[in-house]
Amino acid sequence: MPSTTIAGRQIDVNEEGFLSNPDDWTEELGAEFARLIGVDMSEEHWKLVRFLRQDYKAMGETPTLRRVSTQTGMPVKQLFTLFPGKPAKKMAYVAGVPKPKGCV
Repeated sequence: MPSTTIAGRQIDVNEEGFLSNPDDWTEELGAEFARLIGVDMSEEHWKLVRFLRQDYKAMGETPTLRRVSTQTGMPVKQLFTLFPGKPAKKMAYVAGVPKPKGCV
């Protein structure tokens, strides 16, 4: 299992850089993940990240982009604005949860 040092901590990650153990996540680590992918975190970003973490704990899997949109009331277009390119994958990365099923 690969490991890396982020935000001054040694953490285990998978081959794509996602946290191996979502319980290792902290907001400081999430902020550093965001910085690494070029995302400047705002309160809107944190609302989404916190939703992903809560939903992952409740459902046992990372929510899809559609679920994030319907549960948070945030239009999909806005998700693409906040996390450009691949919002589902980027949100999951910052939130420290596994990459959503179906993401490449």
